[in-house]
Amino acid sequence: MPELPEVETTRRGIEPHIKGLRVEAVKIRNSRLRWPVPPTLPDSLIGRQILEVERRGKYLLFRTDGAETMIVHLGMSGSLSISKDTNSTGAPGPHDHLDWLFPGGICMRLRDPRRFGAVLMTEGDPLAHPLLRHLGPEPLESGFTSDYLHATARSRRVTIKQLIMDSRVVVGVGNIYASEALFLSGIRPGRACHRVSRLRCHVLRDAIVHVLREAIGQGGTTLRDFVREDGRPGYFQQQLKVYGRSGLPCHNCGAPVRQRRIGQRSSFYCPVCQR
Repeated sequence: MPELPEVETTRRGIEPHIKGLRVEAVKIRNSRLRWPVPPTLPDSLIGRQILEVERRGKYLLFRTDGAETMIVHLGMSGSLSISKDTNSTGAPGPHDHLDWLFPGGICMRLRDPRRFGAVLMTEGDPLAHPLLRHLGPEPLESGFTSDYLHATARSRRVTIKQLIMDSRVVVGVGNIYASEALFLSGIRPGRACHRVSRLRCHVLRDAIVHVLREAIGQGGTTLRDFVREDGRPGYFQQQLKVYGRSGLPCHNCGAPVRQRRIGQRSSFYCPVCQR
């Protein structure tokens, strides 16, 4: 699933190509995504200028000069790509569900093999939309502090990994990055979150920020279907310390990395370096 780094990589790659341009056409080939694509989408967008492409959690917000904002979620396997020449875009494949066309032959295309993504329109403040209004703070912004993390952890009775993966607590810390941040901070993923000290919450907060920034800098992971906006894969998978490495030696101590299920998700950790 595209997580925060992959979505932020997409945002940074898409925005320079379409910011300031007006939508000339919208082609909907398949409206059956996680929620039906509104049939009024072309009428809402055609002629509108894209002012900004923002991100909130794993949602992309395409702000226009009209009253509405387009919300895009990439689901489990979705991706957005840019072609600067419509003639070279190629015939759409069976999973290419939407095209947005801009002046100069620029085409933005949504590909979503599993159709768990979403393309929606909303009026007014998009952050008040039901899908976004309950989201927690952004991990790379000032609202996500170690004091906040510790205070939240003290009031919950779940594992620390489940806590940091809860989008109501903090957005964008998916399974891969939660495992990596917990390894970096020396905390076992199954530890009860209310038993993590203030000092260790400070270390964990910094580890989350570090892992996400590193992943963004390297373009996200290459797991499954995610590709960058230019079609090339990201490279953060090369840096994974524990995720997907069950039975392999820990990079720090050499002990075999272990795997267990926590909250229906596979978790990876070093039994020596994490406690």
